[in-house]
Amino acid sequence: MKCPFCGEMDNKVIDSRVSKDGTVIRRRRECTDCARRFTTYEHIEEIPIMIVKKDGRREVFNRDKVRVGLQKACQKLDISMNVIEDFIDDLERDLRETGEKEIPSRVIGEKIMGRLHTLNDIAYVRFASVYREFKDVNDFVAELKTLLSER
Repeated sequence: MKCPFCGEMDNKVIDSRVSKDGTVIRRRRECTDCARRFTTYEHIEEIPIMIVKKDGRREVFNRDKVRVGLQKACQKLDISMNVIEDFIDDLERDLRETGEKEIPSRVIGEKIMGRLHTLNDIAYVRFASVYREFKDVNDFVAELKTLLSER
């Protein structure tokens, strides 16, 4: 590992810690030349998840796009960013555990809606209105009736 301060390639590991979810190792290092310390992180190299869109296009799964959608759905609700990040972590973990390299966007949308349904009804309806492309108030009312009948 190259020292970010002096460029020396020789350094020693002082401390190693595994992240709480066990997917990252944090290492404190000390350069043997300049004696300055720096931190490195080791991550598992993961194969990207490809999303198959409705029109057949393929794109890499993007946590940021999911985060933006969830933030809009949860806007002005008592749902913290930590909850949203955990939500996305769980979603991505579930997608990876399928073992599939390509996943239809429909599957991801339904997984998100299912989780939002248990998290918060308002966030669920907001997300559903965009995801299911409600055309008018009747679509909205039909979704609300379905939601209420499940209670």
